[in-house]
Order: sequence, then structure tokens, then C-alpha cells
Amino acid sequence: MSKKKRKTENLLEIPKYLQNRELSWLRFNERVLEEAADPKVPLLERLKFISIFTSNLDEFFMIRVGSLHDLTRLKKTLRDPRTGLSAEEQIAAIVEIMPAMYEKRDKLYREVMSELAKEDIEELQFKDLSQSEQKAARRFFRREIQPLLSPQIIDIHHPFPFLENKKIYIFAELLRSEQKMFGLVPIRKSFPQYFILPGVKFRYILLADLMTACLDEIFPESKINKSYCLSITRNFDMTDSLDTKDEFEDYQEYMKLILKKRKRLSPVRLEVQSKLNKEAREFLLDKLELERDYIFISEAPLRLNYVFKLISEIPSARCHELSYPAFQSYDPLAEYRSSTLAIRQGDKLLSYPYEDIAGFVRLLEEAAADPDCVAIKITIYRLAENSKIVRALVQAAENGIEVTVFMELKARFDEEANIHYSNILYEAGCQIIYGFRDYKIHSKLLLITYNRRQGGLSYITQVGTGNYNENTARQYTDFSLMTAETGFGLDARDFFHNMAIGKLDGKYKYFLQSPTSFKAKILELIEREKKKGPEGYIFCKLNSLTDKDICEALASFSQAGGRARLIIRGIACLLPGIPEFTENIEIRSIVGRFLEHGRVYIFGQEQPDIYIASADLMTRNTERRVEIAVPILSTEIKERLTTYLERQWHDCEKGRQLQPNGRYAKIACDGETENSSQDYFLAEARAKAQLSKPYPQLKTARKRESFWQRLRYKLADLLIGKER
Repeated sequence: MSKKKRKTENLLEIPKYLQNRELSWLRFNERVLEEAADPKVPLLERLKFISIFTSNLDEFFMIRVGSLHDLTRLKKTLRDPRTGLSAEEQIAAIVEIMPAMYEKRDKLYREVMSELAKEDIEELQFKDLSQSEQKAARRFFRREIQPLLSPQIIDIHHPFPFLENKKIYIFAELLRSEQKMFGLVPIRKSFPQYFILPGVKFRYILLADLMTACLDEIFPESKINKSYCLSITRNFDMTDSLDTKDEFEDYQEYMKLILKKRKRLSPVRLEVQSKLNKEAREFLLDKLELERDYIFISEAPLRLNYVFKLISEIPSARCHELSYPAFQSYDPLAEYRSSTLAIRQGDKLLSYPYEDIAGFVRLLEEAAADPDCVAIKITIYRLAENSKIVRALVQAAENGIEVTVFMELKARFDEEANIHYSNILYEAGCQIIYGFRDYKIHSKLLLITYNRRQGGLSYITQVGTGNYNENTARQYTDFSLMTAETGFGLDARDFFHNMAIGKLDGKYKYFLQSPTSFKAKILELIEREKKKGPEGYIFCKLNSLTDKDICEALASFSQAGGRARLIIRGIACLLPGIPEFTENIEIRSIVGRFLEHGRVYIFGQEQPDIYIASADLMTRNTERRVEIAVPILSTEIKERLTTYLERQWHDCEKGRQLQPNGRYAKIACDGETENSSQDYFLAEARAKAQLSKPYPQLKTARKRESFWQRLRYKLADLLIGKER
């Protein structure tokens, strides 16, 4: 049999209800751009969405396209198991889509900036400045920028330099003594990306434009024929790509080498802010070893990460009018004498950002000061800057509590921060464990162990769907379960023991763990619901669905008559509504003010099994990471999660329905007024916060409660009128 025939037969075996993950992701990112186009979204928030779209695309090229480029270098052709596309075919499809996406983004950028100019917030070109403003801008350039520049010409004596990933460069065509040459000026990432002009209105010029206007001062002996702003994107997907791990005794040193080598990987994209002429284009393609298809023209600035800082400098009154209204999180644990006592009285579920992470932080702070606390164990993936979580762990260690931190150094783009925090924790006396060689520890798990004088050990266990990060807890929607259930504590104790000795296949009563039991249990529950026929029911909320086995199981479930409702924010490799395959499956996506990040899995309608998890249904989560899922035991919390998902399912303002062709369409409101589920939850939290009666808190810091302090709390309990 010929190779060509075998290839054709293999492609025929690919289910027609699956789609490529990269193309699905690009359609999700288009949804982000839709928010920038929505006139109901405040102007400055629309600008943020353009910035988020751009940074998403940067990461997509660095990681996903970078990974595909690696696959093209293999002798054996590897194909996407869902669609049969080779790496070359996937890259070709991505490249074909890009120009239209850039054009749409640039159009929206022009529109938003035009609207902002009407609000006296204006980005100007150097040529549009008045003479006095040009003088002020040049003074700023000469004083703050020029002394730190490292320009160079490129000729036979000055070879083409290495271009750093996502750094902005000004590339100029020069004429000197009748000789043509090129000049290159790197813009340091430490430079301010804009200069705010003097005057009443908020007007500014981007640094790249100012430096372009000052090229005559940078290259004083040359005539400037043409200049361009450009940026190179490099392949950043190199985790586990080195064969030198065994040479390192310290895994932290190995990760530092990874970060250094990452900076020099091959380019996968060249962005230019105006069209290159033929000579400049051919020169750059030759030096960068790129094909012409990988050049993308952008009218918008090549880096838009400055947007959030820029907005912080706009006058507050103006910002208030053009941004989302400030919101007040509800802190349900603040009504109790302590978070510890609240959790011991019953399971508690926090829903970020509507409910405040402060209650969880207080739990850690209380444990750090509790004379009965003997140990704290935690898995950490991403942390906030100036993390309160780290401060509490340090305090606990300094108070003599045994603190063990499982720190994941391979958390992409947070590697350096995690190395820094691991050093701080180590110096405070915490035990630091870096995890497994081939599996990221992505689980969000905390175990606090207490020595109860009357009856041995007791536990408080916390399991979350998101990171221990106070900043993202106000930007991402997540769930955090806190329980004093002894069985959960014992499972957590076994889990941490297994992680410490390198055992991946531990057995637990309640916990599901990737890469061993989580996927198997999900498939088992899908099969259980399948056997119910039309009575079968699945309702899940997650970020991405790519695992082929689970996609096929869901399709089989649908064919048996079962009904599945999936709220999937991002990648969905399963196409819903395909006759005879997935016609009983609906998929909806929500993109709004907050990043939807929670994972909830519901199986069955009468007395359902409900799990929350750190894992998505992606192959990387189900097979190549350490993840934790836990069942919800509380009837009240089960009802709350079900109601939460129902509210999101009927979001006909920010929700979109995935069509059989892989595109998204607006959801019909069925005669109801449009409503945003996120707005609903914000209003609910605001109403609860207004009605709540916070427990009186001592203002003075304390490490251990004295008898008089405990008495004071008791009296406060009586004054409030009930023991909580």
C-alpha cells in the first residue's frame, strides 16, 4: 500500500465533529476583539481589550506557533489527532487568517483612539505637535533617552545584530557619502513607552514615534531615506527541550539556563508598522531566515502593554467616566470571628472576584499565628507581586510551624518570579520542593494541620480553580472551596506525601488527580450518563476542551440521546450540533469584564455529582500535569454552583453560542432583556456587602491570642447577638 493511500485512509478516520485547537483559539481571540468593538463597553476598557488581544496573539506565536515550527523539523510528519493536519498545514492556515485579524484590530484601534480624542485623550504623531511641543518632546528625548541609546549601522564591518524577542527596533535606510546602508536603534524595554505632553488636555506621543522623528540626531552624518518600527517574535516553547537536566544538581539552576537559552530561539514572526520596500524586506528576511508570509503589517503600535499604565496616569475623574464602574467584593468570612471558625462550622465556597480573597488570606494569617497549627502545605503556580500569601507563609515558618511549599518553576512567563519567591521562602525556613521532571504541578491545594489538644490532629483543606494570587482574584472568575472535612484533609495529607516522594499514582477517597485518576473518572461519569439515554445530563464550565478521548466520549454520549451543556471560554475542539454526532451538545462562551477561569463539572440532574478542579479537559491537563479535582459534598454549595452555571448559560449579552462551523453567534434572548451574568453577580455581591455585619476586628497585630483578647472576642460575639 502506498504512503499516499495510507495517509488518505487515516484522514478519513478523523471524526468530522472535531476542529483544530489552534484555529479554535484564534476564533476565541476574535471574541476578545468583539469586546473592543462593543459600543456598550466603556472606551478605556475597549482599549484594554485591544491590548489583551494583542498580548494574547504574542503568546500564541511564541508558544503555539513556536511549537508547530519545532514539529516541522522532525523527520516524521506528526499530524493533529483531531483533524489530521500536519504542522506545516496548521501554520499555513494560521498565516492565512492573520492579515484579516490585523486589519480588524487596526480598524478598531483607529476607531477607539478617535473616540478618545473627543474626550480629550489623544495620541499624536510628532508632525502634529506644535512647535513648542516638538521642542519639549526633543528635550525629553535628549535628556532621558539619547544618553542610553545603542544605535548601530549595518555594513560589512558592523554585522546584523541579534534581535530580542518582542523588543521594538527602529530600522532605517541611510545614505552616507553616497553609500546606502541600514541603521538600527533598539528601544530599551525599560524606557517609558510614551511622553505625556504639557498642557490642559491629556495628550501624548509614543516613544517609538518620537525616536523616529529624532533619527537625524541619532545618525547625524546620514540622510534618513526611510524608517520602520519593527519587532521580532521568537519561539518560546522550550520547556523540557534541553537534554542537560541531569548535569544540574539544582533544578533552579537548570530553569535559569532555560530562561537564558529561550531568548535566542528562532524567529516565528516579524511585525512592521508600515509596509517595507523590497530592498529592506529582502534584507530582513535573509538575516532573520524568515519567509515572506511571516511578515505582518500593523498600523497599531507593535506593543500595547503600556495601555494599563497609561490609563493609570489619566485624571481619575476622566477615567471614572470612561471605565467600568468600581466594584465592591463581598467578604462573607468577615462576618465571623475568624475564617478558621467559619470553616469549622461548615464548608465555605468563595467565588472570585465577586467574593473577596481576603477571607482566604486571613485563614493563612490566622494559621500562622495559631499555637495549635503544626504544619502548612501548599502548591504554588503563580503569585501576586508583593504576595500576602508569601508573607503569611514566612510568618508561619518564623513562628515555628512546619511549612512545605511545592513551587512550580515551570509556570510559563512566571519562572523568574517563582525562583525569586522560592528563595525568600527558603530563607525564612520553609521546605521548598520543585516537583516533577516531566509534569508541572498545576493543582491549587492547601492543607493546614492542627494539633487539637482534646482529640489528635484536625485539618482545614482548601482547593481552588485558580492561583493564589490576590491581583488576579479581582480579574479572574474562580472558585475556592475551604473545608474542615476530615476525609479531605487525609486525602490532602496523602497527596502531599506522595508528591514529596515522587509518587504520581496515589489513591484517594475523594480527590481525583491528573495524570492518573482525573481523566478516568470523567470518562466513567460520561459513560454512566450515556447509559441513561435521553435522561443523561452533563453540564460543565471550563476554559478549554481539547482531549480527543473526552471529545469522542461526549459525542458518543450525545448519540445515545444524552444532553450536554458546556460553557467553554476558549478552545473547543468539539464541534456541537453536528447531525448524528453531536446534535445534543451545546457549547457557549462568555467573554466579558472578568476572565472566566473556573472549572465545574456536573454529571446528572437528580442528586448530581459535582466537582470543581484546577484542570481543564485538555490533554496537557489530563495527561501531563498534576491536577486536583474534588467533589462538592455540601447540598447548599451544590445548589449554588448549579444556579451560578444556569445564570451564565442564559447570558445573552456577553455569551455566544458555538456553531457547527466553529464560529460564534449571538445568543437569542427569548424576549428577555439582555443581561450580563457578570453584572448580575456584581450586583448580588454589592447587595450582600451592604447587608453584611462585619465582625469587629482588632486593629493591633498579634501573633498569639492572649486570654483577654479571646475574652474580648467572646464579648463581641454576644453583642452581635449570635455565635458564628
